[in-house]
Amino acid sequence: MANIKFFSGKTTPIEMHRVRIIQKLNLLPINERLEAMQQAGNNTFLLKNADVFLDMLTDSGVNAMSNDQLAAMSQADDSYAGSATFYRLEKALRHVFGMEYFLPAHQGRACEHVLSKTFLKKGQVVPMNYHFTTAKAHITELGGEILEIPVKDAFDMTSTCPFKGNLDIAALKQIIAERGREGIGYVRMEAGTNLIGGQPYSLQNLREVSKLCRANGIPLIQDVSLLSDNLHFIKQREAACKDMSIHEIALAMAEASDILYFSGRKLGFARGGGICTASRQYYLDIRGFIPLYEGFLTYGGMSVREMEALAVGMYETLDEDVISQGPQFIEYMTNELIKHNVPVVTPPGGLGCHLNARDFLPHLKPTEYPAGSLASALYIISGVRGMERGTLSEQRNEDGSEPIAPMELVRLALPRRVFTMSQIVYTVDRVNWLCQNRHLVGGLQWLDEPRILRFFYGTLEQIGDWQQRLVAKFREDFGDSL
Repeated sequence: MANIKFFSGKTTPIEMHRVRIIQKLNLLPINERLEAMQQAGNNTFLLKNADVFLDMLTDSGVNAMSNDQLAAMSQADDSYAGSATFYRLEKALRHVFGMEYFLPAHQGRACEHVLSKTFLKKGQVVPMNYHFTTAKAHITELGGEILEIPVKDAFDMTSTCPFKGNLDIAALKQIIAERGREGIGYVRMEAGTNLIGGQPYSLQNLREVSKLCRANGIPLIQDVSLLSDNLHFIKQREAACKDMSIHEIALAMAEASDILYFSGRKLGFARGGGICTASRQYYLDIRGFIPLYEGFLTYGGMSVREMEALAVGMYETLDEDVISQGPQFIEYMTNELIKHNVPVVTPPGGLGCHLNARDFLPHLKPTEYPAGSLASALYIISGVRGMERGTLSEQRNEDGSEPIAPMELVRLALPRRVFTMSQIVYTVDRVNWLCQNRHLVGGLQWLDEPRILRFFYGTLEQIGDWQQRLVAKFREDFGDSL
């Protein structure tokens, strides 16, 4: 990681790349942004990209590729079986993780589906440091139950704990004692817990979980989609790992696990996914589901061009200059918002800057979906598309009641190598203005609520006329400025 200091004493992250290809952006007038948000049912997923100025919805599939990745795509071998492209990707993954076996899939949630089908029986539980939406849906659809056991610091919004993604070892011991091996499908660890602010776990914690799982014959499965951020944080925050290379940390994380799976849309800056393991038995247990659900064993539903890019991206993941920019930009944005007294999650994690919607909009009831309202309001006044990560992202209980999420967050994702510093400054300015006018933001209520993964495509409407009043205040302060 480049260590560049400014004579002025400022701490501004420097992009360790140059831009060679650009994509024109469009910032609609505020009245058109209001119309676009209402047509999207106050769901930022349903906005048309042409109506978005800065797309901070996700880092999935929208990271910038390197020139080496783009060049590699031209050598793709488009054979149905036995493609040379597959073997290049397999070689890259073996190098990064030191695991013998690789099974391709079209993306991370496909891996979750296959792994749940392989290891989970109805009535079993899956302990984890925290759930991801699709991982939870696959488990519950098969009759399983997730048990979230993060450390107590996980839900402290302004913690100084460097590894809020750690799993509570004592709680895992208790679950094993109560349920026994037969009651547990597997243990899942998510690198860079998505729903609680992209918070990492430490290598020490992972090793402790691994030791406990292996002593009891329980598979330990890691979701390493956000591995690059977690590698950076281990290197920077874990004293025992400061002298380790990024590759050494990656190998140590893999050695502690039975199975790794990932979304290439996050890890490797391409589009695809896969499952890695050092166990031939696990490989054989999983193997049959790949051609059944995904595609043949040497493409797994992936485009060979994307596979070539992913192979290069895996090697780039071991470059600290490549993986450090995301966390550095997120830290800068978080610290700038703190200067304006905007409530955010600390310490800054990976994936994006996370606004604390519960404290941002304290006048809203939990059932008025504060994070969804904040995401809607932010788009209207800025053209910035963020993502709700709160109660809307949960699924209703079996009795129809609404489970209130422990955190109400709006994630402003910062895809790797995509945004410039001026765009970060603009976003901070608009979030600050919105925070000063937070009293104008009202709640949302459902129009169309799907049963499964409702946050992806459900629609909502404003309660009252708060959006029109917000637009009026914006015009009063900014005039005809976009």
